[in-house]
Amino acid sequence: MSKPLLEVQDLKKYFKTAKGQLHAVDGVSFSIPEGQTLGVVGESGCGKSTLGRVVLHLLDNTGGKIFFDGEDITQVSRKKLMELRNQMQIIFQDPFSSLNPRMTVSQTIAEPMQIQGKLSKEEINKRVLELMDTAGIARRLENAYPHELDGGRRQRIGIARALALNPKFIVCDEPVSALDVSIQAQVLNLMLDLQESMGLTYIFITHDLSVVKYISHEIMVMYLGQMVEKCESKKLFQSPLHPYTKALLSAVPVADIHHKKQRILLKGELTSPINPKPGCRFAKRCIHAKEECFRKQPELREIYPGHVVACHCVEEINQI
Repeated sequence: MSKPLLEVQDLKKYFKTAKGQLHAVDGVSFSIPEGQTLGVVGESGCGKSTLGRVVLHLLDNTGGKIFFDGEDITQVSRKKLMELRNQMQIIFQDPFSSLNPRMTVSQTIAEPMQIQGKLSKEEINKRVLELMDTAGIARRLENAYPHELDGGRRQRIGIARALALNPKFIVCDEPVSALDVSIQAQVLNLMLDLQESMGLTYIFITHDLSVVKYISHEIMVMYLGQMVEKCESKKLFQSPLHPYTKALLSAVPVADIHHKKQRILLKGELTSPINPKPGCRFAKRCIHAKEECFRKQPELREIYPGHVVACHCVEEINQI
């Protein structure tokens, strides 16, 4: 396996609220080998997008360490951050709100290169056309505005803009959730082709498990700011171990009318992420919870090689 391009250790991000500190990301650790994709899944509000933004320094971290290409980038100067922007980019969820409505396709793609200031006007124009070809945007649309295009083309503009400075690493924040299913497939295939040809490394944030299975090498499941399970994509779908992961996977539709899927419905009260009490944050919704789950926070343990789970009852539930 190739060396980790990104490594995160005990990353935390808390927000101050009137009632206390909201633990949006709370002690998350992982690494991503160069040229691979880490899928991050979980319910809305579990901290997926916040995690991506903290890694990119769009939000300051509260604690923990971030290493990029072997270098500690947890605290960096403004000059260093500008250099990192060349290597680390983001594709936003909503392709309409993330584009400037007053800028044409070519102006949007050219903007990062103009800010960088290393290329001449002619070189930028040439590079814009190359990026449009790479992202599958017809050259006749170079002077079109976002409102004149459909969602798929707008998201391709976002992808071309993210590629403008030849980054190594891209955070994909639910990049296909706002698109039709047929357009989703086109954009996902484009991203896979780009990863193969350019050696890109992705964090792919989504709530769509069928999408994350298709594009990810490893999948990390988050619940209320914490990682509860992580392993290879194929292994997670074949043998999930955490009760929350099992419930998520039970909601994935199956294209087989002859085999009815047993849906796991989560009941109980959702734990508040504001000043959370000790114990497992999933305990109130877990049918397997015991007294220890409410007293002590479970630690991440490697149950099988490369398969880590945070659950006190994992051996009992899975009869390991």
